[in-house]
Amino acid sequence: MKRFLLLLSFLPVAAYAQQQKFEYEFDHERPWVELQAQLPPYPETENLLQFDAGPVSTNLHYVDALSITVGEDGVVRYTLVIKSSQGGMNVSYEGIRCQTAEKRTYAYGRNDHTWTRAGRSKWTDLETLNQNYAPRALYRYFFCPLGFDMVRDADEAIQALKAGIHPRAVRY
Repeated sequence: MKRFLLLLSFLPVAAYAQQQKFEYEFDHERPWVELQAQLPPYPETENLLQFDAGPVSTNLHYVDALSITVGEDGVVRYTLVIKSSQGGMNVSYEGIRCQTAEKRTYAYGRNDHTWTRAGRSKWTDLETLNQNYAPRALYRYFFCPLGFDMVRDADEAIQALKAGIHPRAVRY
């Protein structure tokens, strides 16, 4: 009988702990967890969609249509191709997180059409770094119209790139 009474005395404590856990989870967002990025096939010229990255650069900017994914983690991933007027080309596989206006580079393309993982791949603020003009344009005008609003799927992103701007985007 003592064990039973002792057990009963812990029920209010357990109920209180469960209530506290519920209230905490209800009031606080769960920590964001990024999905593992899968490298896409190396881009082919026929799948590149050109976009305007703004007047800052004379380079040509492209996104590989076949590489675009919209993850359940809220990240739009894509292959960015930048071509200079002298013929040089930079290829990178990147992600944009609309909710926080951040970008991350996962890998760089090599001349032999393979990927090398980025050494110090971390999320960086799109608005503070000057060299982020191409990803910033993708964020503002194609993948994250209105800033926080993410495209639903790759088809919506492709249509925005083909149109030259997402219909919900606002030019600054």
